[in-house]
Amino acid sequence: MEDLLRLAFGAVRAHRLRSFLSMLGIAIGIAAVILLTSIGEGTRVYILSQFTQFGTNILAVNPGKAKTFGIPGVLGGTTHKLTIDDAEALARIPGVEIVVPVTMGNARVEAGQRGRSVPILGVTPDVPILYRFGARLGSFWPKGDPRRGGPWAVLGPKLARELFGDRNPLGQFVRVAGARFRVVGVMMPKGQMMGFEIDDVAYIPVATCMKLFNQDELMEIDLIYSSVRDTSRVETAVTRILTDRHRGNEDFEVTTQEAMLDVFGNVMDVITMAVAAIAGISLLVGATGILTMMWIAVGERTSEIGLVRSLGATREQVQALFLAEAAALATLGGVGGIAIGLGLGQLLRIAVPGLPVETPLRFVIAGLAVSLLTGLASGVAPARRAARLDPIEALRAE
Repeated sequence: MEDLLRLAFGAVRAHRLRSFLSMLGIAIGIAAVILLTSIGEGTRVYILSQFTQFGTNILAVNPGKAKTFGIPGVLGGTTHKLTIDDAEALARIPGVEIVVPVTMGNARVEAGQRGRSVPILGVTPDVPILYRFGARLGSFWPKGDPRRGGPWAVLGPKLARELFGDRNPLGQFVRVAGARFRVVGVMMPKGQMMGFEIDDVAYIPVATCMKLFNQDELMEIDLIYSSVRDTSRVETAVTRILTDRHRGNEDFEVTTQEAMLDVFGNVMDVITMAVAAIAGISLLVGATGILTMMWIAVGERTSEIGLVRSLGATREQVQALFLAEAAALATLGGVGGIAIGLGLGQLLRIAVPGLPVETPLRFVIAGLAVSLLTGLASGVAPARRAARLDPIEALRAE
């Protein structure tokens, strides 16, 4: 085996330019695979982390249907709005642990001479359990009837810093859209969620938020249930209860984290197929180059083949030699392609810091394996041609 590999790599070095051109197609294909799959994997990991940072046993209810028939109200249909009463009804479903009615507006929050326009989230005190992060200072307002509201506010850490600087904001007053609120808490840093800056918001009671922005419906109802195994049961119960409350109309959307992840998985499958198609074209070009080179090499080395056959080499040994040369070309091309792909990925990380690029070890190993298999496949025909040459006729060749 050692002699076979030495002869194979010696033949590659003997025709460096031709070998380089043959390896180039493989290198481009593998580099494309490494780079594109690294971006795809990085994106997958990033989005999964965004979706799952709040847990996977979350269900969201939104008003309206993605698929509708007719025009509600014109043809006798009625669209019912999501209300706090709906949220209270869902809280009684067995297995449901937390229900958070959510509404939202955008307003200027002011403290003294400082102020900034930020999203205002109307929620209940259970929202830290939903979002999986608590208060760094103070706490949320006391639990009670969510329909009553109150003049309390909890600030995101960035908003608190912008309004109060290094001062302790607890007990201070802020004005939200002109209304006066007492600051009872400051949240822990959480960062962004799908581009939404969670640290730069203000939380107020949901009923107060609805009055403040003159809203008569919720934007969303989020609930946490005990186990992912209960997803189907809880989803069915939510649909049944809200349909009954809305007079038989299923005029809402129920979305689970599991469903969102399934949709994302389908998108990533399509991207993977596209990457595979691009890589397949590049590898086909590279394989054709190796096949052409090896076919020409058999013609150029006919007398050499006749000599080794006359010295006792078997057809299988001659065939193995040419297969080894093709595999060496493709493997070297694959190594070069991996190096190029990793290098481009590193440059992308530097040039675009926010771009998620991640290259698992299995992608590198797969790239090497694919390049090796491509070389072996493209070297089969030339190797068989060399093995079938008659030794005496091959020796007579010039």
